[in-house]
Amino acid sequence: MKNRELPKISEAEWDVMKLLWDKAPRPVSEIVTELAAKNEWQPRTIRTLISRLVQKRALRARRQENRRVYEPAVSLDECVRHVGRSFLERVFGGAPVSMLLHFVKETDLTPDEIEKLKQALSEKARKS
Repeated sequence: MKNRELPKISEAEWDVMKLLWDKAPRPVSEIVTELAAKNEWQPRTIRTLISRLVQKRALRARRQENRRVYEPAVSLDECVRHVGRSFLERVFGGAPVSMLLHFVKETDLTPDEIEKLKQALSEKARKS
């Protein structure tokens, strides 16, 4: 979905997308079976979510071996970037330092995670 607004994906729709980002294409029967077991949703609810995602152009449907299969039309990376930017603007007024400081202070981090953050910041400083 280059040069086009990414669709707004609801929390329930994210579950469908994650399943398909993990493995695609998948027939509706497989999607329904996995999500019904995981979320205790009715098959009709899952089919509605799939239809909405197709309408939003987040999923695409195609025929494969005489059955309809679904696959993502947008990548996980695209959606994460879009949601991340939106969150940064809405909650932190677009200030990445404020967001990063908030999460560093409010989150329990392992020594390994702290080291990864240090390395990422050092690399960013070298590129500046």
